[in-house]
Amino acid sequence: MEKYIINGGNRLYGSVNVQTAKNSVLPILAAAVLTDDQVKILNIPHISDVKNMVKILTRLGCKAIFEDDNIIIDSSVADCYEIPSELAHELRSSVFLLGSLISRFKTAKIAYPGGCDIGLRPVDLHLSSLKRLGVEISEDNGYILCKCDKLRGNEIMLDCPSVGATENIMLAAVKAEGVTVIKNAAREPEIEDLQKFLNKMGAKVKGAGSSTVYIQGVKELKGCEYQPISDRIEAGTFLVAAAMCGGEVELNRASAENISSLLHKLRENGCKIRINSDKILLESNKRLTSVKSIETQPYPGFPTDLQAQMTALCCICRGQSIITENLFETRFKYVPELRKMGADVTVINRNAFVRGVEKFKGATVIAQDLRGGAALVSAALSAEGRSEILDISHIDRGYGAFEYKLRQLGGDIIRVSV
Repeated sequence: MEKYIINGGNRLYGSVNVQTAKNSVLPILAAAVLTDDQVKILNIPHISDVKNMVKILTRLGCKAIFEDDNIIIDSSVADCYEIPSELAHELRSSVFLLGSLISRFKTAKIAYPGGCDIGLRPVDLHLSSLKRLGVEISEDNGYILCKCDKLRGNEIMLDCPSVGATENIMLAAVKAEGVTVIKNAAREPEIEDLQKFLNKMGAKVKGAGSSTVYIQGVKELKGCEYQPISDRIEAGTFLVAAAMCGGEVELNRASAENISSLLHKLRENGCKIRINSDKILLESNKRLTSVKSIETQPYPGFPTDLQAQMTALCCICRGQSIITENLFETRFKYVPELRKMGADVTVINRNAFVRGVEKFKGATVIAQDLRGGAALVSAALSAEGRSEILDISHIDRGYGAFEYKLRQLGGDIIRVSV
């Protein structure tokens, strides 16, 4: 087990490169199973979620070849349709493989997936949607069993715009017979990225990024080389850290459009932000002012994956804020840890009532999930004194070389074994 030791109080200066998006790479890796040709994905992030997905692919019989920061997936000899429970429990995104495996083998078996404990994320939408494509589903001793003779396109209306369900339907439907229409589809940039990747393989998908996605089934897909988009959540995390610590930080390979809701709030806080092509520069040179309210919503609304980071920022701003979490019911689990650092936050149901204090105080805290852990790191960097962040394996799920990048900017942070 490892932890971070952080001596807070340093302002952050310099530039950092934004990694490739975790939430694009994982479904794209799952899509590699759909072809017998080789797929090359460029600049993959070195995070544990990607490592676990690659482990799953190799257990399915795929070959994974690393070339510097790129990975080649060869699924030509894949011969297994069961995702082992020990790997599924480590990676929530293993559920994406349901659509790919059913498309390839007409059979799939997967243990209920794991991931961060941030509340219920039922796979019911995935399963009910697959049934609409002709898949028979049964459950037994914690496993989901899927079988079909033939996948047939259909119209699918999602009860809510689930990212995972939208992507899983796309992966199952690309080689189905006929046309599939997804209504009330999720609109996240990562879904549009998956569409671009699938179409480069020879699929016929359109509409991603809107609430209606159309998939015309094709008989086969070919290999390709692809560069996924940059990680908007990592970009947002570094911007919030710079806002909290003060200083001037420039992000390279960032998409301002994909985090426009965050940039709006940071400007409201009092940050100065300049955008030039794929670069975002943030300046924060004084104590900031709280935003009155933040409500998480599906894209293009404020992302739930940046809620914890913004709550931490509001904790040291002038004034009061109300943070409302509309997507996951237990995503305020990090708040007691912020209180150890001096935060004044009261959580009632899905609302966090924040009263700003002048600064955080160093403390020993526990990262209980990925984004909450990142918020604690930013809090510690801005704090007075020394902090320890325990159980940083959660943070490693989504941030590659996190402490190295923060040290590049002047943060006093090291990783040590416990």
